[in-house]
Amino acid sequence: MTAELVAMMLADGRLPTGGHTQSGGLEPAVRAGVTDVAGYARDRLRTVALVEAGTAVVARAFALAGKSLEPVETAWNARTPSQALRAASRRQGRAYLRLATRLWPEVLQHLRPDSEVPRPVVVGAVAACAGLSADQTARLVGYEDAQTVVAASLKLLPVDPAEAAGWLVSLYGDIERLVAVAASLAVPEDIPACGAPLIDTFAQAHVTERMRLFHA
Repeated sequence: MTAELVAMMLADGRLPTGGHTQSGGLEPAVRAGVTDVAGYARDRLRTVALVEAGTAVVARAFALAGKSLEPVETAWNARTPSQALRAASRRQGRAYLRLATRLWPEVLQHLRPDSEVPRPVVVGAVAACAGLSADQTARLVGYEDAQTVVAASLKLLPVDPAEAAGWLVSLYGDIERLVAVAASLAVPEDIPACGAPLIDTFAQAHVTERMRLFHA
């Protein structure tokens, strides 16, 4: 299987890793009055997604070098202040790891089976085992983040699916800028610390909502 095909498979929203349960924080954002979906996704690509992409790229580098991924996880924790976002990422990471152990058993050389590891750390370990480049790893994270937001908008807003697809296309440049920053990272200290206080606030508020379509 080529690296390109692996990247396409991992970016597929139908992958059984729980991605369909996530809105990238769009649900609480819409509740707070946000209607510019593309703008919201673009803000995420400059902040939350950049941290995630940088974490995945560094995790990949550490896995390839046979190093422990714990320092990478520690760096991600320090850059993800929202407890709600950390919990959501660990749930997804556990599902992602469960799938990865079936497809790339060697991932268990880097991570304990069925453990709750942040999703970008798992993505990085999988990327190392599946032969993805640093560019492909960062692009996967950026695309999936944008796609999660755009896909969720179809359930949260009166949106024409064709218009939503256009939003995703319009984010191409933003995704490539994320790749340009994240792909060259090699150590945890270099992972960007891009704060997104409002997104963090949305996530924390969402946890207490009794009626919601998405986990986060």
